[in-house]
Amino acid sequence: MEAAASAASDVFDAIVMAEERFHGEGYQEGYAEGSHVGVIEGRRYGALHGAKIGSEIGYYLGFAMTWQHLLHRSAEEKPSKKIKALESLIGMIQKYPYEDPTYDKLHEDLEKIRGKFKQEKSIAAVMVCFMMFLPCLLSKGWIFQNMYRSL
Repeated sequence: MEAAASAASDVFDAIVMAEERFHGEGYQEGYAEGSHVGVIEGRRYGALHGAKIGSEIGYYLGFAMTWQHLLHRSAEEKPSKKIKALESLIGMIQKYPYEDPTYDKLHEDLEKIRGKFKQEKSIAAVMVCFMMFLPCLLSKGWIFQNMYRSL
């Protein structure tokens, strides 16, 4: 009789504990799926954000190197304040840690580069507006439109 009571008790325990067991299993499955989706979404976001930063820094480097080349070709014999400032910006960009996303001053250094670029464009007396290259999907492939202007 005790065996029958014990078996009945086990059946009732299984029924009573089913909700808790299913909750635990559901949590584990949800956690695993969420972790997987989170990694995929994080990679996608990181690649997009990294591409934006890379495009921005590349734009600044192109601006600085172009103006440096133009000023070196001018008639001035000694390096001017403009050339030294451009060389400073180029140096900051070359020291930027592209390959190390864990660098603790990544955004701080980017802000310094942005500030130096603003200083350079005012020294060069040039109006520029950096915007990301906007992709336009056409039937023959991607065309990138550069949305900046110079005065």
